[in-house]
Amino acid sequence: MQVKDLIYKVSLISVSGRTDVDIAAICFDSRKVEKGSMFIAVRGVSNDGHAYIQDVIKKGASAIVCEELPGLDANADCTIIQVKDSSEALGVIASNYYDKPSSKLKLVGITGTNGKTTTVTLLYRLFRKLGYKTGLISTVENIIEETVIPSTHTTPDAIALNKLLADMVLAGCTHCFMEVSSHAAVQRRIAGLRFEGALFSNITHDHLDYHKTFDEYIKAKKLFFDGLSNDSFALINLDDKRGRVMIQNTRAKTYTYSLLALADFKGKLLSTTMHGIEMDIDGTQAWFRLIGNFNAYNLLAVYSAAVLLGEDKQEILLQLSTLDAANGRFEQYNSTGKITVIVDYAHTPDALKNVLETITELKESHKILTVVGCGGNRDAAKRPIMADIACQFSDQVILTSDNPRDEDPQEILAEMEKGVRVVDKKKVLSVLDRKEAIKVACTLAAPGDIILIAGKGHETYQEIKGVKHPFDDRIIVKELLETLGK
Repeated sequence: MQVKDLIYKVSLISVSGRTDVDIAAICFDSRKVEKGSMFIAVRGVSNDGHAYIQDVIKKGASAIVCEELPGLDANADCTIIQVKDSSEALGVIASNYYDKPSSKLKLVGITGTNGKTTTVTLLYRLFRKLGYKTGLISTVENIIEETVIPSTHTTPDAIALNKLLADMVLAGCTHCFMEVSSHAAVQRRIAGLRFEGALFSNITHDHLDYHKTFDEYIKAKKLFFDGLSNDSFALINLDDKRGRVMIQNTRAKTYTYSLLALADFKGKLLSTTMHGIEMDIDGTQAWFRLIGNFNAYNLLAVYSAAVLLGEDKQEILLQLSTLDAANGRFEQYNSTGKITVIVDYAHTPDALKNVLETITELKESHKILTVVGCGGNRDAAKRPIMADIACQFSDQVILTSDNPRDEDPQEILAEMEKGVRVVDKKKVLSVLDRKEAIKVACTLAAPGDIILIAGKGHETYQEIKGVKHPFDDRIIVKELLETLGK
């Protein structure tokens, strides 16, 4: 593909050099540049691609896309393309390079603080049940039909994302459901993509380590909707007060769903147990395997999106009623001694509160034991809040490590402990080793008790000092319950 084809629809400031040059590959990582490549100089959180322009020219790059023009040797044979925003240009170029794959299937993106993974996973499984070849891009995994590809980010970088979509098109997929993170929106990873629709679930306290303020976090989510075309749909949760904010400037056709107010798609939670929930959706009653009020919203969002994608309402509800939640989302394990252990990804204050409120509503006279930690190198402000919420809804709390990353796990624990009120101190233990913390909870639990292990859910590793060590809450739970004979 030639330079002129790759920069189609890119917002250009200037072009110096030939545009009929063939390009062998595109990249934004200078280490991957080879002879004949196009290098896009992107400004990252810790690195600026502009610092490597001279290096990639020496490596034989045929074209450079940048925001600031470099000083070039007079003999340098390289096309220089100046743009206003190289991150956005990267998205458009990646789409062009892979022949605009997002326009060849129905791509639906879901954004929000909580519920993204469950919603996209349910949509993926639903459309497979409805007979479509379908793709999934999520925090847990990326899937092309039945082929699973490990996931490293909630939303991949623009090149990896378009490659995934192109592979889906090649495999015959007609639909793809993907999580869209606030980071991806701000970093323009989704630039150049054509979305059939966009969903907004909710927004609560998260990622302030990156966005700095809650207002900036909201604006980041809103960027996704601002970029939709007039032939897309935008579906929002009307019960979240920021839902209307998301669609203030969108060109898409707007729709709403709600459990509490009049909306385009109306649901009502009729009953809930530890085995599932009964709902009325658009006048039809149905039973679902998912648990809790928060999942009632996820199910309603999935139903609404499927209707907007042209599917039959009754068939949607029929197939939805057969589906399970995503891995690591309210995943239950029951011991022979009648102890229930729930593993959940809840890693934000709101998500933890939602899960614990659900358990509180469903439990009988038994105790709730909560094991929870907070990740390192992330929003530290939520640490004492998470501990406080755990104390409010639990009879016993074990504070522990999550993914400490580059931080001292003992310091993370100390910050969580600041959220423990004096009246709650007697029911809180701090156990640094996560496996040991889970063991303590299982040892303390009596028949009929419920243990919540929160924060990691589907994850199969624990990240410490840049190294990912094998660690899976679910495997640990199974081993401990068997070993302890509970």
